[in-house]
Amino acid sequence: MSRAFVDESASESREGDAPELRVPLPPGAKNYVTPAGAARTRAELDVLVAAPQPRLPEVERRIQYLSRMIGIMEIVPPAAHPPERVAFGTAVTVVERGVRRFYTIVGVDESDPARSKVSWISPVARALIGKRVGDTVTVRLPERQTTLTILSISA
Repeated sequence: MSRAFVDESASESREGDAPELRVPLPPGAKNYVTPAGAARTRAELDVLVAAPQPRLPEVERRIQYLSRMIGIMEIVPPAAHPPERVAFGTAVTVVERGVRRFYTIVGVDESDPARSKVSWISPVARALIGKRVGDTVTVRLPERQTTLTILSISA
């Protein structure tokens, strides 16, 4: 095979192939995070940084991402007393079409919909934040529109 068709720089490093590191927050937004989420993020970064050399490009990108997110991190402590309104870090019980659902509003890297943890920038959280028990909100989701009625709010 002729070497004329081989890109030698591509074989040396694939780092240039990686897309730009993207922070999943609106421009200028703080990375709001719960104390537990902040501890997990810092612990993950510590483990990755302590890993022996050489690191895989994916690990280097994760280190860059975590470092950037920690740099804009703002830890939001839990409320000292039961909240009257839905806010970051609160747990909310709602009813949707006769079915009770439970959400905890957390940071973008803490979200885990399977465990009912939704990011503060998600459509559900944005619709709920600032509302009180008894309020009904309409949420536009990618696949449908739904209505939620708030049953309870806790810290």
